Order: sequence, then C-alpha cells, then structure tokens
Amino acid sequence: MKKLILAVALVAVTGTTFAQKKTTTSATVAFDASTAIDALPKAENKTVVAVLNTKTGEVAFQAVVKNFAFSNPTIQDHFNGEKWLNSDKFNDFTFKGAISKSSTVNFKKDGTYEVEVEGKLTVKDQSKDIKVPATIVVKGGAISTTAQFSITLADYGITGAPIEAGKIAKQPKITVSADFK
Repeated sequence: MKKLILAVALVAVTGTTFAQKKTTTSATVAFDASTAIDALPKAENKTVVAVLNTKTGEVAFQAVVKNFAFSNPTIQDHFNGEKWLNSDKFNDFTFKGAISKSSTVNFKKDGTYEVEVEGKLTVKDQSKDIKVPATIVVKGGAISTTAQFSITLADYGITGAPIEAGKIAKQPKITVSADFK
C-alpha cells in the first residue's frame, strides 16, 4: 500500500512539473534587414523550437538558419553563405534566458503582461547578453509571447559589402513569437 501511495504521489508531482514546461515547434522568428535602398532582405522561420517554464520564467528558443525563407532566392543564398550566417558550419542560432521578475506574470490568469527577457543570444557561435521587452498574453489557458528587438550584425561577425553599401540594415529588426497551449 505504501508503494502505491508513493507511486501515485510521484506521478502527481511529475505531472505538475511537466505542466510547467510549455514547448512548441512552430514558433516564428521574423528577420527584417530592409533599408531605403533594398526592401527585400526580409525572412521568416516558422519552425522554431521554443520552451517556456511557467514556474521559473526560463525561456529558450532554437532556430535552424536554413529554415529562414526569403522571397528572393539570391538573398537566401547570401544569408546562408559563408560571408553571412554560414549555415553549413553554424546550423542554428539560439537564445537562452529568463523573464525578469517572472513572479509578476500569473500564467493561470487571463491577462496581458509586459515584461523584460534577459539572456544570451548565440549566432555563429558568438554569444551576447541581451535584454528585450516582451509581451505575454494568457487567455483561456493558452500562452502567447512576442518580443521585438534589434541586433548589431557586426557583433556576431556578420559584415560585408552589401551591409556597408546600405543594402542590408546593420541593425535588423527581429520579431520572435510563440504560442503555447
């Protein structure tokens, strides 16, 4: 009987722990490096893996570089090429961090929460600390997150003539969004 009670308690605790970790494989990262000279350097990746721990506030995502889709195939080739993201060598970029003051978010109560997320963004094996504003919307048990920020390409070893010529923004806009159920 004691073993049965222990087993039931263990299953209950495990179920609670897993319920606190939300994941999705269909988060989106949008990349907008357009300028006044060229409006085409925009891409989107809709196959991003994202994780949110509602107990600790930890957040992480991983985006495969080759899954970014551009409307112009030439720009896509440049984006994946050696001089840019070199996707054959550096397959993905990642973020690992946490919601600052995560206790201000009640993941069990409907509402919109404006927060800051702090962590490390890694691109081409170069990690930089970033702090970005984010919005968390809880509605009917579902959680939606969105963050918008810019990065400086040179900080991640991304340089080249198109950037210097103003065809590609030196500080592209990044939008990350994820829906967790």
